[in-house]
Amino acid sequence: MDGDTIAAISTAVGPGGISVVRVSGPDAFAIAEMVAGIRPPDCASFPFARFAHFRNPVEGVAADNGILIFFKAPRSYTGEDVVEFQGHGGRMPSSLVLAAVLAAGARQADPGEFTRRAFLNGKIDLARAEAVMDFIGAASLRAAAAAREQLEGALSAKVGAIYEAIVSVEADVEHLLDFEEGEIGDSFLLDALARCRAALSETEALLATWRTGTMLREGALVVICGKPNAGKSSLLNALLGRDRAIVSPVAGTTRDAIEEPFQVEGVPVRLVDTAGLRSGAGDIEAEGIARAEALVERAAVAVEVIDATAPSWRGDTAAALGKGRVAALNKIDAAAPEAAIDAAGIGAVAISAKTGAGLDSLLGAIAARLDLLPEGEGEVAVSERHRRCLAEARGQLVEAVASLEYGGDGLVPAASSLATAARALGEITGRVWSGDLLDSIFSRFCVGK
Repeated sequence: MDGDTIAAISTAVGPGGISVVRVSGPDAFAIAEMVAGIRPPDCASFPFARFAHFRNPVEGVAADNGILIFFKAPRSYTGEDVVEFQGHGGRMPSSLVLAAVLAAGARQADPGEFTRRAFLNGKIDLARAEAVMDFIGAASLRAAAAAREQLEGALSAKVGAIYEAIVSVEADVEHLLDFEEGEIGDSFLLDALARCRAALSETEALLATWRTGTMLREGALVVICGKPNAGKSSLLNALLGRDRAIVSPVAGTTRDAIEEPFQVEGVPVRLVDTAGLRSGAGDIEAEGIARAEALVERAAVAVEVIDATAPSWRGDTAAALGKGRVAALNKIDAAAPEAAIDAAGIGAVAISAKTGAGLDSLLGAIAARLDLLPEGEGEVAVSERHRRCLAEARGQLVEAVASLEYGGDGLVPAASSLATAARALGEITGRVWSGDLLDSIFSRFCVGK
């Protein structure tokens, strides 16, 4: 419960240089004194650090030794008194220190409880709190950069500006309700309408970042598919720069999906090699083909590999073109000279998994199908939760614009729509929140953060 003192291991459990056990709450300093025999003097400047021996106060046995760091409220991560026990890395040292702290009266922290307290104590808003886990889990430099921008307040600033603009218009519209219809000049309505439209435009611009944000956080599924012996496994190996999949001239070598992490223009990708698509396969291979077809259906991008030396390559290439699909004409090094020219003419990418020719062009084609926003300075990319809030705000702003276009009779519904839009945006940063909302957000955090 809020107000008690919590503790958890805040570093990854396992071999490492150090481990950190974090304690936060009103009894943090008293617990440190029980475990380490040290309490900051009244004249101490914070942070205050000392070397100490850590001992379980109940069992009376040594736990570890290391550095004890004190942070005085409100100048701490949580806004409360915080103590960090920095001891030796490894599973047992950190477990022994945590056991000592719990024996001294702390409670095991719930997932995300330190960051939840930071929010409740006004240290960070909800959007920045969510960025903590995005930053920790970032799988690419671009994903990390986007999370860092959100952690530093870029998204909060954009949402806050729209929120303030909507609240301002709402206040002016409600003020107009005190006047008779004939007393309301057209200039007031036109001004309110222009401001509503501007807020709507800004909201839609943020909504447009959702697809990129989803891919940065979750990764995109890119599936390599095609007929047997087209060179799918060779392409996987060429992109990864190592021999991950078995390559053989025997059809049906790949019978199950092979998945590897990859990046395309800074976006984390799940790159999957699949079984060759053909009829007349045996039971095991048929199961692999069924799985391949299911993956292609779910893929953000399907790269269909076509053998440029096969007689049917032109028809196969034409059939492979479409939304979310890339036709990769492989073995161009062994094909007729005109194959590359003909492939480019119909929108396919000529490649050679053997020599590496055309792979950069292939990655560019994949990035284009992913439909990513250009990478830019101060990148903001909203999450699924943010998208829902922004979508509700957009709908309400559309209604507010329509009401104001109707004239004075539309002021009452416009004010109501604006108020609802503001509440929806307020949920992004935490101006508006509920216990259920906080539970949903912070339950996804790791224990100790």
